This record gives sequence, structure tokens and C-alpha cells, in this order.
Amino acid sequence: MPIISITSPSHLLITTFMILLSSKMFCISVSQNLLCPTGTPKVGLPVTKEDIDLLQFSENLEFLEAEYFLWAVHGYGLDIVAPELAMGGPPPIGVRKANLDFFTSNIINEFAMQEVGHLRALRSKVGGLPRPLMDLSSRHFAHLFDEAFGYKLQPPFDPYRDSLNFMLSCYALPYAALVGYVGTNPLIQGYESKRLLAGLLGVESGQDAMIRMYLYERAGKVVYPYRHTVAEFTIHISNLRNRLAMCGIKDEGLFVPWQLGAENRTTTNILSADFYSLSQWRTPEEILRIMYNTGSENAHGGFFPRGANGNIAKNLLKLECGIKNATKKSEKKTLIKS
Repeated sequence: MPIISITSPSHLLITTFMILLSSKMFCISVSQNLLCPTGTPKVGLPVTKEDIDLLQFSENLEFLEAEYFLWAVHGYGLDIVAPELAMGGPPPIGVRKANLDFFTSNIINEFAMQEVGHLRALRSKVGGLPRPLMDLSSRHFAHLFDEAFGYKLQPPFDPYRDSLNFMLSCYALPYAALVGYVGTNPLIQGYESKRLLAGLLGVESGQDAMIRMYLYERAGKVVYPYRHTVAEFTIHISNLRNRLAMCGIKDEGLFVPWQLGAENRTTTNILSADFYSLSQWRTPEEILRIMYNTGSENAHGGFFPRGANGNIAKNLLKLECGIKNATKKSEKKTLIKS
């Protein structure tokens, strides 16, 4: 076997080439760093204590979306895909695989993986929360849609029945996160927190736009076996959420009267927005009133049978317990006196 000397012309050529290549890559790396600064401010905190509570609150909605989307497409959720993110929290109630067509399945699968990414990002920046108990059963959705229409739909609404039903059920989810992030934005102080929130808001807005466009394309279609069109479904669901939140019109269906349209010149409402065509916003209290389906941030139920997790939600539930205990003591004293 021939021995290659380190001083041989061929070896020197190869060595010289590798050195030049590595130095060239180093120069490119350095130049890219100079051309692409981090944008990190020189003053201020990356994440403040207040930021943690506000952003951890949003993990409840991210869990809801992640589990619902994952199960609909794959027939399993975080316990298979990313069990560490659940942090020992209980699996959702009644969730199952949906009967989705290929097109819809691809959309929801991408949404599902995005929600897993959101949970990872939140956990890395502000710490994770245990997954709350969530009710994603057909029975719960049927009750929700009955309440929206003001009477019992026959047969009961089943979100897992087909693609259209599922997308109608999704109509509420990204939008709740979207308006929550917009409401949280002015309260966030840390520069890393702001960057995280902006990134989350961008994708949630895109998901909401995709769902609304999907439904808008089918706005006049009658939802079998009911006599209501897709547009009517969206209007009734939006009206229900406005009633539960109790803070005015911050949710609109696919069609609105002229007074609520963009610049008062359109009745189509592909993107829901305010008078200035800006995204609406909600407080954590408003969101909980909707998600609990009780109209009260202090009384759990709906999607979160035991309440949402995190300091904000837990403190609001403790407030209700305190009110109930005080009421009981007052009633007891009244009985004793009488």
C-alpha cells in the first residue's frame, strides 16, 4: 500500500483547500452575524415576573388547540407527540379522531404541529404549566351549539362528523387566543416576552384567517342535516361569545351590517376587526367567561371542567370560593339571629 506523505503535493493541496474553505465559512458566519443583529435591547429585562403570569395564562388555550387538532388528525395527542409538555396533566375528555377529508386534514395537521411548537416556546421562555383537564367531547360541543342557536339541534351537533362540522367547531379556538394576545400586548414589559407574544400572535392570526376563509368559501352552504347555513352558524357562535364575555361586540360572524363593516362599506367580514379594522382584544376574565361557558371568570365549566391553570385563573377561582364562603357565613349568622 502506498504511503502518502504529509509533504506530498496532493496532500498539501487538499490541506490548503480545507483551510481556505473553513476560513471562508468563518468569514461568512461572522458577516452574517454583523448583518443580522439579534435586536436585543441594551437595557431592560428579557422577561418580567408579570409577563410570566400573563403568558402562562395563554398556555391553557394553546393546550386546548394542540390536543383538539392532534386528536382530530391522528387519533392521539400530546401524550404521544410530546408527553413532556403535558407535565403530568390529565388527558382531555371525549376527544377523538375526526372524519376529515385530505385537504382539511393537512390544514389541521399543520395547525396541530404549530400549537406543539407554541407550547415549547412558552415553556422555554416563561415555564410550562401542567395540562388542565379539558372537555372536548361531542356532548360538550352539542351543548355549546344548542346555546348559540337558542334551541336543541336535532341531531345534536357533532364536531367529529365531517370536515365542515369540525371547521365550524374550530371557528372559536384560534380567535380566542388571538384576541387574548392582543389584550395582553400592552401589559407585557420584557423584550423577550414581547418577541414571543408577537410570534404567537402572528401564527394564531393566520390560523384564524385560514379557518374563516375556509368557512367563507362555503358561507351559503346549508350544514346538513340542519336548515342553517355556514354563515348563520358563525353569526350565532359569535353572538354567544359576545353575550358570555359581556364586554360589547368583539366577535363577528362572516357577514355583518354595514355599520360594522370595514369603513362602513362592506357587509362581508372575512376578518373580524373593530371600527378602525384593528384586531379586537379581550382580557383573561373575558376569555374565561367564554371558555368556561358560564359567563363568569370565577365559575369553571365548559372547556375547562376544573378550571384553567396558572396564577391568573387560579386566583379568580379562589375569589369565587371566598365569595361563596362569605355568603355561607352571612346566611348562617342570619339563621342564628332569627
